[in-house]
Amino acid sequence: MTLLTESELRQVAEAIDRIERDTDAELVTVLAGQADDYRYIPLLWASLVSLLLPGALLFFSGWLSAWQLLLVQWLTFIVLAVIFRIPSLTSRLIPRSVRHWRACNLARRQFIELNLHHTEGGTGMLIFVSEAERYVEILVDRGISSRIDNGAWESIVADFTGKVRDGQVLEGFLGCIEACGSLLKQQVPATHERNELPNHLVVLP
Repeated sequence: MTLLTESELRQVAEAIDRIERDTDAELVTVLAGQADDYRYIPLLWASLVSLLLPGALLFFSGWLSAWQLLLVQWLTFIVLAVIFRIPSLTSRLIPRSVRHWRACNLARRQFIELNLHHTEGGTGMLIFVSEAERYVEILVDRGISSRIDNGAWESIVADFTGKVRDGQVLEGFLGCIEACGSLLKQQVPATHERNELPNHLVVLP
């Protein structure tokens, strides 16, 4: 995981400050280390393999007693449950769709918990990153979505996702904030000075 230093966190906050001077949008950034601990994944795979292995042994050996099959199942489950808890292995066992589903759910929870749906004029905007899942999403409230089509964010998200994949989280945030700022300045320009939500980067473990 790429941890941002205090100096880098300040750079993100300063970037948000700069773009909010030119727009009514209330921008919040969230960096999550991981969307889920996936503790169930090693157990799920260990259970699956331990259930299938006896059938394979019976097919190739021709005969095994009931207690031998049970012993093989238990030993297989215990050994694999331990091995599959190695982080590098666990990450390979999680389907991409599951990783993105968990990250997507966390992004929406953060949008609600940070009160982005209660801003004046519905101009809340969330830039969410879950680093372990290499997942980036931009969520906006009705006041922004009514003026900017959701497709406008796709290239920004794609560029940011590539930087997260390369471990360039800070560069990704700064580039994303700048690109979003250009769109917001045109479509959701500032009408009065306000700052309803914190500008610092919210970091989740």
